Amino acid sequence: MRLYECVIIARQDVSQTHVEELVNEFCAIIENDGGSIKKREYWGLRSLAYRIKKNRKGHYILLNIETEPTTLNEFERIMGLNEDILRFMTISIEEVEEGPSIMMQVKPERSERPRSDRGERRDTPHNSESHDATAETGA
Repeated sequence: MRLYECVIIARQDVSQTHVEELVNEFCAIIENDGGSIKKREYWGLRSLAYRIKKNRKGHYILLNIETEPTTLNEFERIMGLNEDILRFMTISIEEVEEGPSIMMQVKPERSERPRSDRGERRDTPHNSESHDATAETGA
């Protein structure tokens, strides 16, 4: 059996519970043929880079699966027939990553990110005061 990674994008107007039911049906295709689901992540409702079938957002799901290529073809055929699925992409992988994917890792908020001092002028009052203090002490 081979390992695959599949990302699925479902329509935005479908509820999250309905998306979970769809994914369960797709996973059943794999499991009924002797395959297994190694990892399953729901990435949430995210904006699309461009409109797909009049949708600006989509529910993203990641599946890492182990199955035979013939079962994978049937899995992809069934997804292609479902109107609630906007896009999917499956790639072959060497091994399943342990832990959460990069999309699930927490990114720091904008206020927590280190700021550069590009906007700050060098001749601000607090900088000139420190220069004056060093000049008076003779340092």
